[in-house]
Amino acid sequence: MSRRVTPALLASALFLTSMVGCSADARPAESRQALPAEPQPTVTATPQVPAGTAPQKSFAVGVRQLKLNRDGRALPVTLWYPAAGAAGGATKRSAAAADGRFPVVMFSHGLTGRPEDYATILTRWAAAGFVVAAPTFPHTARGSDGNILDVLNQPADVSYALTEVLALDGKAGDPLRGRLDAERVAAAGHSAGGVTTIGLFTASRDERLDAGVVFAGTALGVGTAFAGASAPQLFVHGELDEVVDYAAGKAAYDKVPWPKAMLSLPKGDHGRALLSDGATLRVVSDTSVEFLRWTLYGDAKAKGRISTDATRGDIATFDDHL
Repeated sequence: MSRRVTPALLASALFLTSMVGCSADARPAESRQALPAEPQPTVTATPQVPAGTAPQKSFAVGVRQLKLNRDGRALPVTLWYPAAGAAGGATKRSAAAADGRFPVVMFSHGLTGRPEDYATILTRWAAAGFVVAAPTFPHTARGSDGNILDVLNQPADVSYALTEVLALDGKAGDPLRGRLDAERVAAAGHSAGGVTTIGLFTASRDERLDAGVVFAGTALGVGTAFAGASAPQLFVHGELDEVVDYAAGKAAYDKVPWPKAMLSLPKGDHGRALLSDGATLRVVSDTSVEFLRWTLYGDAKAKGRISTDATRGDIATFDDHL
């Protein structure tokens, strides 16, 4: 699924430049570039995940590193996963996996970010019964050469990493052997990682994905031609976002043809709440956990709790079309 940047994609350069560091005061606006008309999305109405029940207990969390390389592109992947032992406490490196088969969530970091920056929310997903796999991208992570246009190659990176992660389920001797449910997979990402995530449901559609979670993302550069089987989407965006304008995220959300919801944070910025514990993170975390329980475990009761968590404490508003 290798996808290299071509001249036709250079129209997105101005937008991507505005996202350097995911903290600059540049606001991408649709009026800054004329994008070509997109084809109408081809969708099906049948969800991919059968009904089931998500674990209600909390798990201990293990963490390990997986070294990958796609056509010369180094892609180290951090894996957080439900671990054996008592829940709570510090994340345990290379801990034994808990019993069971767990859905997989692929997470994409923002520009100049790294997976560990998001450990607070990602470990909460793992504690709720999900294996979270987060690549460190070769040209947009902190410490890289900062090639902003390489964001457009990242959907293919995620698809490659997903293939390699799922292969661990059948790998003799691997701690995750028999623990991964390849039929229940989601993608999530923040900022440039949100662009990457949207791309996995549009221009670089990966049909293995059953759901998406987009934090402070936009579709510029990857388009809004959502395609394939129905894959519910949860968008989360701060209305005071100083990098990716709230209206740009809302415009992408409006184009989603499947079950969807948008958690809007009236006092939220570009996503600093995702990087530290607090009331806002707890609302975002709890809402996204219930969304993933519904979309990946098929848990109908979890779906009923999504709006309750989203509107707790008057921290956010919730547009619900799930």
